Amino acid sequence: MNGEAPSPNAWPVGVDPPGYRPGTFSPGIVHLGLGAFHRAHQAVYTDDALAAAGGDWRIVAVSLRSAATADALTRQGNWYSLIVRDEAGAKARVVGSIADALSAPRDPEAVLRRLADPAIRIVTLTVTEKAYGLNRETGGLDPAHEAVAHDLRHPDRPVGVIGYLVEALRRRREAGTPPFTVLCCDNFPENGKLVRRLVSGFASEVDGELAAWIESEVAFPSSMVDRITPAPTPETLALAEDLLGRPDAAAVEAEPFSQWVIEDNFPTGRPAWEAGGALFVADVAPYEKMKLRMLNGAHSLIAYAGFLAGQACVRDAMADTGLAWRVNRHIRAAARTLDPVPGIDLGNYGDDLMRRFANPFIAHETYQIAMDGTEKLPQRLLQPAMDALARGEDADVFALAVAFWMRYALGRTDAGETYELRDPRQEQLAAATGGDADPGALAARLAAAAGVFPTALSQDTAWMGRVADHLARMLENGVTESLRAFA
Repeated sequence: MNGEAPSPNAWPVGVDPPGYRPGTFSPGIVHLGLGAFHRAHQAVYTDDALAAAGGDWRIVAVSLRSAATADALTRQGNWYSLIVRDEAGAKARVVGSIADALSAPRDPEAVLRRLADPAIRIVTLTVTEKAYGLNRETGGLDPAHEAVAHDLRHPDRPVGVIGYLVEALRRRREAGTPPFTVLCCDNFPENGKLVRRLVSGFASEVDGELAAWIESEVAFPSSMVDRITPAPTPETLALAEDLLGRPDAAAVEAEPFSQWVIEDNFPTGRPAWEAGGALFVADVAPYEKMKLRMLNGAHSLIAYAGFLAGQACVRDAMADTGLAWRVNRHIRAAARTLDPVPGIDLGNYGDDLMRRFANPFIAHETYQIAMDGTEKLPQRLLQPAMDALARGEDADVFALAVAFWMRYALGRTDAGETYELRDPRQEQLAAATGGDADPGALAARLAAAAGVFPTALSQDTAWMGRVADHLARMLENGVTESLRAFA
């Protein structure tokens, strides 16, 4: 281990220290994807679990990209602060659940050694949708994905998340070590089943017996996670230093709300995450679908429309009467595509979303949410549109949201300022924006270039006509004027 958080008495009054001595417990979890969300969510639930029930469940957190956060944590003994912000003010707590932080690009072998360690019983994942190498058409692995292609050629020297999992499992099987449980926390429907399919598919390409062992021995529970967590800014770090009385280069801020729904399938044990409020259920799917369609779908609408209207943060977009009205309508329409969700009143959930989005103390950037749009469209907007049409309902709210995405995909504001799409298919999208400027033709080209539109939807002339009509109004009148027209 690389040090330890200062003692509880070292923190100012009002700052909550870990409710245990971190050095008392050893790691039992490797987390792939050392970003702000992990530090505001899974690591906090684990912190609560350790305080309530103890156990060797601390986390080895791995960055698959930049080493900056791993280095910041290492320099300060792996503690960091979570700042919760709302109308009541800002309150800090110190989190001690991370025992070590590694940079995979700098030392991939160290990551593999940790993953193969018999003490590690769970691997959790928050690496964003595009990192998995999913082929949307087949539902399996995309061999053309950069990391997947590399790892299939060099399975013993992986760079991608699926490659790391398969090589670590191979090493464990070879050593006679029981497998770890793989817990995906990214925004996919039935994410456990999806990751199982990708891991098994990769393994079958390199070792058929390994693939069979994974299928029979490795657990892949699904989960749904929710907490609005902006990317940390210099202001975040300044606030942390003010609250803590010392610098914290790994500080993160988030809203008060937090939710984690988990399929209870952990053959080698798990932390007492319920101590932090996690809900263990037999079937996560209804909760996943609710969050993807109501929260994430509305977030995408806010991101594209808000960014184009010059609104830097979600809170700014929600102050726009026309957009806020549209967001509320989108949330209610998304709810109508859902079956009942156990223990959840969808109307109240929608009301809570409107309040959470409007939180004036959370600076969640629209440009951040807009990233990787083609990876997010299917589960957030396209499938809900399909389901609404199948139920005989009006799917115009989804057509409007898709039109805003298409307008965003043009890569320029109404004033002509350009921006990077930050999308894995940005080259295809850029190529699709040339040629005939007719909104109908443009919409059809962008739908094809996205590579994720279901055929039944892209060939639904009535629905695509609605998309084209909305896009035409945005192009003719500008996004800001179009938003005013919706109120």
